[in-house]
Amino acid sequence: MSNDEGRAAATGASRVNVLRLSGPCERWDEQDADFIREILDLVGDKWSMLVIGALAVGDARYSDLDTEIPAISRRMLTLTLKRLQRSGLIDRTAYAEVPPRVEYSLTGLGASLLCAIEPLAAWSAAQRTEIRRHQDAYDTSAPRSA
Repeated sequence: MSNDEGRAAATGASRVNVLRLSGPCERWDEQDADFIREILDLVGDKWSMLVIGALAVGDARYSDLDTEIPAISRRMLTLTLKRLQRSGLIDRTAYAEVPPRVEYSLTGLGASLLCAIEPLAAWSAAQRTEIRRHQDAYDTSAPRSA
């Protein structure tokens, strides 16, 4: 049992209550932890960060995003845009023109998320070779289960 688990058991607190980020952070209660998981599910899916990254360079139309994000289906692009808009990370602006024009843009909240995630993206890119090496070594040495 880790020190945190021991403290949690001694105080009757759940494991989630003793999780901490580095630095002077408050402990998370169960409601905070649930919301953190919800947000990580939102931004940690396969497409959300790619959409946010594409919008980081400026406003874009649906067709621009469809072209810029490789392998995303139109259905997934539509669902991802709706989820990000619902959470306030992007805006959708429809212009009353013929033909109709719709543009998507990052909100201030979306831009702040981009600032928070850029270090992780940079770390991922910098560590790709080493992580792949470990994955390959594991895959070749791990016993195969039936």
